[in-house]
Amino acid sequence: MVFILDPSGIICLIATYGAVIYADYVVIRWIIIVAMPLSIWAPFHVVVFHAIVLLVFMSHSKAVFTDPGIVPLLSNRPDFSDLEPGMSHHSEWTVCSRCEMYRPPRVHHCTTCQRCIRRMDHHCPWINNCVGENNQKYFLQFLFYAAMLSFYSVALVLGSWVSPSTECNQIVKETQWMHTLILMLESAFFGLLASFILMDQLYAILHDETTVEAIQHKGPYRPHLSKYQLLTEVFGPEHPMLWLLPCSKLNHSEDV
Repeated sequence: MVFILDPSGIICLIATYGAVIYADYVVIRWIIIVAMPLSIWAPFHVVVFHAIVLLVFMSHSKAVFTDPGIVPLLSNRPDFSDLEPGMSHHSEWTVCSRCEMYRPPRVHHCTTCQRCIRRMDHHCPWINNCVGENNQKYFLQFLFYAAMLSFYSVALVLGSWVSPSTECNQIVKETQWMHTLILMLESAFFGLLASFILMDQLYAILHDETTVEAIQHKGPYRPHLSKYQLLTEVFGPEHPMLWLLPCSKLNHSEDV
């Protein structure tokens, strides 16, 4: 288990959990109770919404606390002061002058984590961790469920606006309008953001190119692998239906 003591990352963590908790509060207190107190759909929405909230928290905590693929430091580190970063005498291996170690292919140094990460994609403040070989699966799951929760919230808000309660006084109606408007803006923002990042991540996986490698214009690392092989390398060899479970075992294949 890892946890990065980065102030901006911790603030983003608090903001993430705060946004989900606020969404849950608005949906239950100002949509379910106020707008649909006698609806037969109310219990259904409560169960489904909280199931998605649980999956958001599970996948997010996995992405936060899972070791992204930190390369262990050597006990006796050689002196690389005379070498430029990236130089190496080994094929496809590079030298990290900050960690003072040789590093395998597709390993990059994170300036926030202060360590070299296997198949590092980027450092994400929303999980206060790097997205790397071991936790990219959980990061994708978090994005998927966050987008699902956001758009579900948008649908519930629109439903409460289309069919407002006629039994509430003016103060309750104004308070409900304020909270649902805030939830609509919050959900639209996070839903679009999570969807965009999710599509970008899937594109990178299917083209076998991390964000760092795309910036460096290195191109696909193993163009001979199929799209399914690339996906199973991230999600594991289990049935694709199990790829959506944050608690399923993570298995990695070796570089081909």
